[in-house]
Amino acid sequence: MGFHDVRFPANLSFGSVGGPERRAEVVTLANGFEERNTPWAHSRRRYDAGLGMRSLDDLEALIAFFEARQGQVYGFRWKDWSDYKSCPASKEISFDDQVIGSGDGDTTVFRLHKRYASGEAAYLRPIYKPVFGTVRVGVQGQELQEGIHWSIATDTGLVTFETPPEEGVQVTAGFEFDVPVRFDTDRIATSVASFQAGEAPNVPVVEVRV
Repeated sequence: MGFHDVRFPANLSFGSVGGPERRAEVVTLANGFEERNTPWAHSRRRYDAGLGMRSLDDLEALIAFFEARQGQVYGFRWKDWSDYKSCPASKEISFDDQVIGSGDGDTTVFRLHKRYASGEAAYLRPIYKPVFGTVRVGVQGQELQEGIHWSIATDTGLVTFETPPEEGVQVTAGFEFDVPVRFDTDRIATSVASFQAGEAPNVPVVEVRV
């Protein structure tokens, strides 16, 4: 699958609408009870980029980006302004925002993920596209230095330690991240007259598995 490691202009995605989608299969039995199941282990996000357009220059930037990605062919990074940090939106990123694993004295590679919890239920979302320069990592409450103790692959979301964390120690991380997406349309229909009258183009974007 083709993917360009470039972010959709963040100023254009700022006004977009979208969020997570879940697939559920619901079967109602003869006695009125239901059986519910899902074929998806992870949610999939959808957005409409057209609502972020505020000028003709924005439309031109959108078309250029669409052409460079060859429509739906190549994926790209997307900043979801409602959910792009390992911590709450009002806080600053810290190295202990998320627990990403526990040391066993042997493992050196850990995946970034973000935990969503409500009550006793929780969902671990794997993070594949962290933002360069924002990742912080710690072990057992002690922040470690990038380039000395660990490194990050921003195209996969994998943290690699120079030496494996000791058995039983907690490995934590904080970061900003993008969503890997592609355009979900083969065409972009724009009209200068309609745009100036306040009508936004429809530009669907959908998350891709990487």
